Amino acid sequence: MGQKGLRHYLMTAVKGLCMGAADVIPGVSGGTIAFMTGIYEELLGSIKSIDSTAVKLLFKGKIAEMWRHINGNFLVSVIGGILVSIFSLAKVMQYLLEHHPVPTWSFFLGLIIASSIYIIRDIFKDGGKSKGATVAIMLLAGIILGIVVCMLSPTETTDAYWFIFLSGAIAICAMILPGISGSFVLLVLGKYEFIMKAISDMNLPVLITFALGAAAGIIAFSHFLTWLLKKYRIGTLSVLAGFIIGSLIKVWPWFIDNSEYDANGIFAWGSFTPLLPDKFAALTGNDPQVLQAAIFAIIGVGIVFLIETIAKKVARPEPSRTSENA
Repeated sequence: MGQKGLRHYLMTAVKGLCMGAADVIPGVSGGTIAFMTGIYEELLGSIKSIDSTAVKLLFKGKIAEMWRHINGNFLVSVIGGILVSIFSLAKVMQYLLEHHPVPTWSFFLGLIIASSIYIIRDIFKDGGKSKGATVAIMLLAGIILGIVVCMLSPTETTDAYWFIFLSGAIAICAMILPGISGSFVLLVLGKYEFIMKAISDMNLPVLITFALGAAAGIIAFSHFLTWLLKKYRIGTLSVLAGFIIGSLIKVWPWFIDNSEYDANGIFAWGSFTPLLPDKFAALTGNDPQVLQAAIFAIIGVGIVFLIETIAKKVARPEPSRTSENA
């Protein structure tokens, strides 16, 4: 590998670090970071190249040829950067959620609101303005779906290995969809804190199961998601944007677990009930920290705007491999 190639892959690893940081924080998609930094198409093309041809080359012992076919150096650089970032930040996120829940959830809330704004903006940039009725219907459908999924899903889902495998398969698909965060999907599935703790504690059985699910999911769905975005981009992004907006209820900073308050006469039709800060304080006896919540929500919004501003100044890298692997 020449010096130029080494610099390229080191820069790719740095972009992977940024993707990993986004994947740990609900609200900013790793796929969005890949898109912003110019490696999205190469990443998608490389994932798609892990196919039957690659398997045949592997079993024939043509390792070097197989490695070139899947763009192995690039994938190792990206995945390595992602893993370093995730394992570095997992303990931090676990601590914040345990000891500073209201400011942390407020930060996530700001991130997701700002991300939703940019997704909707991009929809209209991509031609959604001429399909206003379609966008509105799909957006509304996504909002309703997001609310229903979040309110009806149990606060604590099963820790069985089959569900961990499934969570990995579903969450990883978010990485290749600009606009929706894998961590956000884990929040909806009720597995975000569980997986963060597993990473922090190096719980290998859980991590290996999750990784196997992620590998199966991303290989199985990469072709389908590419086709979906190519054929129905406006509708797909509209539903995603609506789902994210509807699912904001999942990261609302003030809520109670209905299993603990079911005798208090609180109206509830889901596994948890979002509350206004004063009601939260009255029921739990905890400080609602309204000022801190507002500050951290604004910081979350500001970070997304900052990422967008920086992204406009990032030079696009070498041509993608999408056409080579189509």
